[in-house]
Amino acid sequence: MIRVALLPGDGIGTEVISAACTVLDAAAARFGFSWQGEHFDLGAERYLRTGDTLPDADFRRLRDDHTRILLGAFGDPRVPSNIQAKDILLGLRQRLDLYVNLRPVRLLDPRLCPLRGTPSIDMAVVRENTESVYVGIGGSLRPDTADEVAQSVMIATRPACDRLLRHAFELARRRRGVLTLCDKANAIPEAHGLWRKSLAAIRNEYPDIQARTLYADVAAMRMVTHPHEFDVIVGDNLIGDILSDLAAALVGGLGLAPSSSLHPGRHALYEPVHGSAPDIAGKGIANPMAAILSAAMLLGDEGSAATAQAASAIEQAVEDAVRAGATTPDLGGSLGTAEVTARICAALDAAPATPWVPAHA
Repeated sequence: MIRVALLPGDGIGTEVISAACTVLDAAAARFGFSWQGEHFDLGAERYLRTGDTLPDADFRRLRDDHTRILLGAFGDPRVPSNIQAKDILLGLRQRLDLYVNLRPVRLLDPRLCPLRGTPSIDMAVVRENTESVYVGIGGSLRPDTADEVAQSVMIATRPACDRLLRHAFELARRRRGVLTLCDKANAIPEAHGLWRKSLAAIRNEYPDIQARTLYADVAAMRMVTHPHEFDVIVGDNLIGDILSDLAAALVGGLGLAPSSSLHPGRHALYEPVHGSAPDIAGKGIANPMAAILSAAMLLGDEGSAATAQAASAIEQAVEDAVRAGATTPDLGGSLGTAEVTARICAALDAAPATPWVPAHA
């Protein structure tokens, strides 16, 4: 039994997580595994009702009773400070030490790519998820005056660099064997220079991997002009955040962008990269594909034959729907959230469930 904590969140988060759960049900029925979701009442509605963001009792249940979390999106215009998003999403990353943020990016249909020609785009952005400027160290002096001063401190530690790079090298070994560290060591020699020191020390452990460094601005240009060069991209919290959104734009946008935040062997949080989109919430046109692909990542990480087959079948069903134009309006289609979900479930119902043979057999 796969136990999943469900945090739908705000806006379209509730709609896309409902769609992902429907697809998980269809996959479980077709491929012979079982799963159970537990909903957590966290987000803007609860905050507005009670003033709570992430109560200790809920955090302890998430930490102690679940190793898998499926999250929708956070953000609500009624909470301009976005405190619930900060406390829940960033809080879980920090308190569960989810140091790997993995964002796979693959072009499913050349029509979705804004670049000329039909480039091959298949990359994974590995972003450090617990440090950099996202730790919230800093403050303001003389706020709301003409002389206001603001400071945000960028944090980098050698243990964090080392463990993320090792994870990225292992991922590159399972993919095409190319790793690119992206930084601004020329402008931020202390914090980003530490990443280069870590890479220099670790790369000899992986002689089979082609490792290189690029300044982040150069990397952004080459992602547009030579996207086929990239396999595994590594960056700190800030650089990884920016480059992963650029990568998503190359393949159709955030509606097709799944992600996971991991502490390998302990906890994992899966979520679509997009936001809560309050302007379209409740209209039935939210794109569920990123959430569905995030659920596929969850299944792929489970490691059983059944869940591996299910993950592959979900990815194929999404790709087939995209190529057929059976999408929501953001991808040029005319279907609603429920119709896209139903199509993917129908594809799973018809998918072959071939017997699995271990590679060593």
